[in-house]
Amino acid sequence: MTLPASLEPAPERLAAGPPDAEAGGRTGVVGVRAVGVKRAFGPVKAVDGVTFDAPQGAVTALIGPNGSGKTTLLLILAGLLRQDSGTVEVSGFDTVSQNVEARTRVGWMPDAFGAWDALTPTEILSTFGQAYGLPKARRRARAAELLERLHLAEFATAPARVLSRGQKQRLGLARALVHEPEVLLLDEPASGLDPRSRIELRDILRDLAQAGATVLVSSHVLTELEEVCDTAVFLSRGRTIAPDRTAAAATTTRGWRIRALDPASLRAFLDAADIPWQAGSAASDGEVIVDMASPESASQLLRAAVAANVTVHTIAPVSGQLEETYLALNEERR
Repeated sequence: MTLPASLEPAPERLAAGPPDAEAGGRTGVVGVRAVGVKRAFGPVKAVDGVTFDAPQGAVTALIGPNGSGKTTLLLILAGLLRQDSGTVEVSGFDTVSQNVEARTRVGWMPDAFGAWDALTPTEILSTFGQAYGLPKARRRARAAELLERLHLAEFATAPARVLSRGQKQRLGLARALVHEPEVLLLDEPASGLDPRSRIELRDILRDLAQAGATVLVSSHVLTELEEVCDTAVFLSRGRTIAPDRTAAAATTTRGWRIRALDPASLRAFLDAADIPWQAGSAASDGEVIVDMASPESASQLLRAAVAANVTVHTIAPVSGQLEETYLALNEERR
């Protein structure tokens, strides 16, 4: 399937800066700001100098390998863990000196949902709604609304222990949203979700961003992040990778899959044009992979192939821009 160019984030989207203020109604106002944040556990420097902005009205991806400090950083941003140095602001409130004000504006979804198994989803959400100061009528209505939206309504009065892992994950998202937070922090939110639920999660995050929320999401599934994120922050060994390095990595050569109705004519065209190619994973279907410097180069190649009467029916990147950038940085292997 050929991917529309609109699905490919431009290299500048991969830097830590805010998106265009006019794009999709996003304001570009900073929802989360971290400056020089550090946190150590004994000799281990889990977070070692993180600086970035996550804009309001946008989805920001937090990307890094295992052990890069993502979860520790999210706990600091949520006001649940105090940094050793540096500053963090959430919706303009300092998470240390104004901890309560900051935390009331944050919805936090950890990678594993710890449910009170004896309570029902309605009771769990109502309890958290009460903790956030929602009036009784509102918290009951909010619980019903979220359970319906996340397809858990049939379990509203069942004990949480009967829920599957994926259902508990959706309940965890509902818990994070119960007080309509301005900032949503999610750590591996798609873990345990089935394909339909993953699509619905993507739609929910986009809706929240369009409504003005700041969404910061950590995930190892970069292809899914690419479908929803507006900007990205890359972490390595507890540090943020400088935006200029990220942007440079985003412009590196990437592979493109090409298929034609007549594979022989496609390969002959590439050989005649002196364009190196290799057989793709679907070589039996005539797929070839060509390294191209940019989407513009791929477009020029397509035009030339069509002009040479090559019946190309598919041309698409081998992997997404986020994945390509992550691999090009290769920070953890230096």
